[in-house]
Amino acid sequence: MNRYPRWKYFVIVIALVLGLLYSLPNFFGEVPAVQISPANSVVQIDQALLRQVEDDLKQQHIPYLGIISDASGIKVKLTDTDTQLKTKDELQRALGDNYTVALNLLSASPDWLSGIGALPMYLGLDLRGGVHFLMQVDMRAALNKQLDRQTNDVRNALRDAKIPLGGVSREGQNLVVKFKDAETRTQGGEELRKSLRDMTGVQLDETRIALTLTPEALKKFQDSAIQQNVLTLRNRVNELGVAEPIIQQQGLDRVVVQLPGVQDTAKAKDILGRTASLEIRMVDEEHADLQSLQNAARGLVPPGDEFYPSGRDGQPLLIKKAIILTGENISNASAGFDGRTNEPAVHINLDTRGARIFAQVTRDSVGKRMAILLIEKGKGEVVTAPVIRQQIDGGQVQITGRMSVKDANDVALLLRAGALAAPMEIIEERTIGPSLGAENIAKGVHSVLWGFVAIAIFMSIYYRIMGLFSTLALAANVLLLVALLSLMQATLTLPGIAAIALTVGMAIDANVLINERIREEIRAGQSPHAAIHAGYEHALGTILDTNVTNFIAGVALFAYGTGPVRGFAVVLCLGIITSMFSAILVSRALVNLSYGRKRKIDHLSI
Repeated sequence: MNRYPRWKYFVIVIALVLGLLYSLPNFFGEVPAVQISPANSVVQIDQALLRQVEDDLKQQHIPYLGIISDASGIKVKLTDTDTQLKTKDELQRALGDNYTVALNLLSASPDWLSGIGALPMYLGLDLRGGVHFLMQVDMRAALNKQLDRQTNDVRNALRDAKIPLGGVSREGQNLVVKFKDAETRTQGGEELRKSLRDMTGVQLDETRIALTLTPEALKKFQDSAIQQNVLTLRNRVNELGVAEPIIQQQGLDRVVVQLPGVQDTAKAKDILGRTASLEIRMVDEEHADLQSLQNAARGLVPPGDEFYPSGRDGQPLLIKKAIILTGENISNASAGFDGRTNEPAVHINLDTRGARIFAQVTRDSVGKRMAILLIEKGKGEVVTAPVIRQQIDGGQVQITGRMSVKDANDVALLLRAGALAAPMEIIEERTIGPSLGAENIAKGVHSVLWGFVAIAIFMSIYYRIMGLFSTLALAANVLLLVALLSLMQATLTLPGIAAIALTVGMAIDANVLINERIREEIRAGQSPHAAIHAGYEHALGTILDTNVTNFIAGVALFAYGTGPVRGFAVVLCLGIITSMFSAILVSRALVNLSYGRKRKIDHLSI
């Protein structure tokens, strides 16, 4: 009656072992480290850089505990903070301005744990310290800017089609186009329908048409503006050398920026608020020989040129100062594939003015290279420099050549992220010191620990051996919850710790229900074996009802909440799942192991 088949014990043991393994990294603490990340889009993290870092550390006789290379950069684990500061200065000197070397803290857990994907949870801003900004995106200003661009496109499209135009004016979110008569209105409407596919036209009277963005185009524009702003902010944060920044959309028009470890609020605000621009120029083919490039590297740059030591392909370039187009003329850029070779490519859409200039330049420059540059704080970097194969008409440009799919996506995003797509305003600002973060960790851990101890003492006194089993099941619950959060690489915050403490209190309710039901069955005259079986069987429905209603509340918090509320909801929902497993299966397994082998139980310690 009170025996489990072996497979159930096996499942429980495997779950607990995995829970122990994946929660272990959180208990090893952290060691000082430095993180190396690209300072711009030109340089890459590769094996050559990894070997360069290793060689430099050996030459300088700097002891280190290990080197990790991943998508975010190269991380070097060090023995102490003094070595950390020395290593940061040395690597920054050796690698130059193309890379950012930042101080960091990494898990001190053994490499074999990292090898199986057992990593600690991240610590949120309130636990590590740093600055927090909540930024509001001014979508109205961005839409006005888009409509101004569309106004120019209307004029240029009708001028190119040689259709007389009476004028273009703004009325709210509409563009009103006026013609001299009904005939030209019909011709103009047909031309605008072909040229401006993102807009719909409505006839107002015999001579006027109202143009407005389609709902699909409006939503796409708003989503693109948020995505571009998030990417731009992420690129700018790299200059601060923040190890684990959090930059994410919140709601429809807000962006949260959290910079752990940063205490200089003024510098952070300056970096986040700066502007950048895109420029398209021609490569100087007359001075592309090796001698000219070597002279330029020594400072002998030909008049009218600028020298860039390393483009995306690693080759130095001499680029003319004359600007052909700017980012204002790029309406969109997306990653895709070349229709003929199926190679990764970047597709760029120019506005009407940009298309006309681009067609003329490409017609006169077939076989030459055109460079796309990102200009920021007076310093430029070459994003790409493709060869012009033929005249390009229609404002649709394709860039190909030695690019992976990831490179194509990065270039497309960079072309859209030279500057903020929409103005942003900081509406909330908080600074949290590192000492306060450490204090928050201590208080949070103590609240969970002492809460657990208090529950353990109460359950052991009130329910005796069965209370001890309940306490062990509660410990398994906390272990599995921490393991799940670590496996998900969740960011632990104060609300998350509060949710863990709440889970500890809620999880014991199920065992209280089971124990009280067993007591009732014994008082009703049932044998201990029958009381245990009936207690678990009859309490199951109530436990399910309670946890399902709590889970629904957690899902509602996640669906409608933002920021810390959603984090609280995630931990709460995961805690409900682990508490169901531990209260029903783990505690029952302990009871079955203790009493299930006995044919007759004289006394049940409850």
